[in-house]
Amino acid sequence: MKNTISERVADFLKNFPPFNELKRNELQTLSEQIHIVYRERGSTIFAEGEAPHDHFYLIHKGAVSLTKKPKNEIVDICDEGDIFGLRPLMANEKYKLDAKAHEESILYAVPIDIFKPYAQENKEVGNFLIESFASNTRNPYSESHRGKLYGEKENVESPDPSTRLLDLQPVKYSKNLVSCSPGMTAKMLAETMTKRKVGSILVVQGDLPVGMVTDKDLRNKIVTGAYPIDTPASKIMTAPVITYPKKLTITQAQMAMMKSNISHLCLTKDGTPNTKAVGILSKHDVMVALGNNPAVLIKAIKRSTKYKQIKPIRNNIMDLLRGYLEQNIPITLTSKIISELNDACIKQCIKISLGKMEKAPPAKFAWLAIGSQGRSEQLLHTDQDNALVFEDVPESKLPETTAYFLELSRRVNKGLFTIGYDYCPAEMMASNPKWCLSLTEWKNKISHWIINPGADEVLLSSIFFDYNLSYGTKELVEEISAHIFETVGKYPVFYLHLASGALQNPSPTGFFRQFLVEQDGAHKDFFDIKRRALMPLTDAARVLILSHSIKGINNTAERFEKLAELEPNNAEFYLSCSYATKALLKFRTIQGLLHNDSGRFIALDKLTKEEKIKLKRTFKTIKELQEVISVRFKVSNILR
Repeated sequence: MKNTISERVADFLKNFPPFNELKRNELQTLSEQIHIVYRERGSTIFAEGEAPHDHFYLIHKGAVSLTKKPKNEIVDICDEGDIFGLRPLMANEKYKLDAKAHEESILYAVPIDIFKPYAQENKEVGNFLIESFASNTRNPYSESHRGKLYGEKENVESPDPSTRLLDLQPVKYSKNLVSCSPGMTAKMLAETMTKRKVGSILVVQGDLPVGMVTDKDLRNKIVTGAYPIDTPASKIMTAPVITYPKKLTITQAQMAMMKSNISHLCLTKDGTPNTKAVGILSKHDVMVALGNNPAVLIKAIKRSTKYKQIKPIRNNIMDLLRGYLEQNIPITLTSKIISELNDACIKQCIKISLGKMEKAPPAKFAWLAIGSQGRSEQLLHTDQDNALVFEDVPESKLPETTAYFLELSRRVNKGLFTIGYDYCPAEMMASNPKWCLSLTEWKNKISHWIINPGADEVLLSSIFFDYNLSYGTKELVEEISAHIFETVGKYPVFYLHLASGALQNPSPTGFFRQFLVEQDGAHKDFFDIKRRALMPLTDAARVLILSHSIKGINNTAERFEKLAELEPNNAEFYLSCSYATKALLKFRTIQGLLHNDSGRFIALDKLTKEEKIKLKRTFKTIKELQEVISVRFKVSNILR
């Protein structure tokens, strides 16, 4: 697994032209400067006649429509891997088309000043851009720069990579508005602010904001004696009031405060002073949000020298998760960011553990996150699932090498427990000798699972197939992946058993579409959302993607999206499976945060009717998916 967002961006870029023509170091440099941009369905990215942006766009997820006025005729629809908005790069002219999110989309904004030299020096890159510009706009070249890349240097400062996600992250604001009339005296203002424990008070007239009085205004204008204590608010307030819409990101808030040299912003329904105020945003609110920014958290994790220093950071990660869910940030993006942060915690625990060992590792090794963390689906505090593989050593050195890595694993597992990961009840952890093996030992074990697919072997193999590299040597992981596909290719009957395993989890509903709940035990009458809803999707996606011999896609939703691409005739169905996966993962996460647990067992009597309806909508997809698996892999009742 890649350990920085920029590396993941680079891995995405290398699969699409013209970025696949760049050298690895060029790709990495470019990726470090790219912005991640989220757009809701129907939102405008740029409009016809708008001044050129300092970047063009690449679609990571979603689709963007390019339309021409006056009839809003669709000229083109761009999807994953497509680039658009090239006019600033080609001609530095105003846009000739409207670009809107055709569906919920995640875009990469590629800075022109960084990319331009590569396009000028690399003929293949330049030709591709010119051709793309011609085909996507129906009005290809600038009149003054026909067929050329715009070459004039522009002095555009690239942003600090550590602040990139601030463009996305929303900031929480206070909805507890404290307001007054323009005639309230300074003395009454001070008393009200003290009583309500606020640092500002909004001055309103006819429910509309007209100004603001802050602690600073009282100090500078009243305490200094410049105005008497009975001066009305209208005389000392800062006016006109600076207003912004409530959907404000951290970066926007920072820029607004710096631009106007103020410490408070008034948020209104439409972002103007002509509508009612809905909240107040202070500089303190921004500073709190900055503390929970992913880039800031990763830096804090990397600075940690003890396990216990990471634990409070993980609590901040949970606060970040709550904020993303409250602001309705897409669960796909949310899970990627949280998984990156969790992975950074794991990596730092390994580094700290290595520092506690008496000697350096006697061989190259790789630490693997398996299960939900391996699929980038572990959002809540759950138990550990991990394994360790080390390179082959001479047989005479195998015992001492194994002993070293078992001791290292023991320290890492203990460290992970300290920061909030419970020990795995089934001991599927690297400190267990069964899960800490040399490369050859792992290959032999995997071969046994595949060649002798009993119930336990299928379960173990299915868990192990969802893994990602958290730390160590990538080549070891690649060898394991290659061995898996090579062995399955020789014993295709394994797919049959894997498919059978995917059908073992019971249906979410029974007669009359009633929820099937646990019949006994500690969770009697609770609905098991993991076993009855998420696992059928996860298991089915795994066997389907493996049957296509696709490597490197472990996330369940992304597996279904890839299947939609591989099987166009079933694209709509697979996309519905992807949607169901994300909806269920989000639901479980919200429940877990609400009840401070794993979110696995749901008390149905606590759900609203709307929540139950949303859950049941996903169940129809699960039932259809299990039917597809049964037919495609010809799973007999005997096997099941």
